[in-house]
Amino acid sequence: MDILIIVILLAAAIVLFLVEVFIIPGVSVAGIAAALCLVYANFHAFVHLGVAGGIVTLIVSAVAAAGSFVWFMRSKTLDKVALKENISSTVQSEAKSRVKPGDTGIAVTRLALIGTALIDGETVEVKSADGFLDEKTPIRVARVSEGVIMVERNNS
Repeated sequence: MDILIIVILLAAAIVLFLVEVFIIPGVSVAGIAAALCLVYANFHAFVHLGVAGGIVTLIVSAVAAAGSFVWFMRSKTLDKVALKENISSTVQSEAKSRVKPGDTGIAVTRLALIGTALIDGETVEVKSADGFLDEKTPIRVARVSEGVIMVERNNS
């Protein structure tokens, strides 16, 4: 009966350890419970099976914990839940590609250096080259570089 208790505690410790490491990282209930199960299984072995049984249990628990960790790392389980998609798009990329220097529009929001503007029927994010501009201010595109549309007040 003592061996069954030790085996169940070691199995629970290994499962909780794997949950702690791979599913719920950080110090959580699973990690604390895994440590308690492991410590109590070894304590129980030393008390009820003697020094020889305790040492065997200690070695078996260390090998089982390390072996389960290596096995889980090599299994394809992590590949099934891992994120494999790369985000290659940007916000409003096609609208920014159609805006050219010299285009005119109107500020939709207050341009506290960055805001939105309506340029040629397209609402795009812009950056003010003239500082703060109030909403509904006529603007002109000064330049477009690296996806950033720089605008200035349109005085004409």
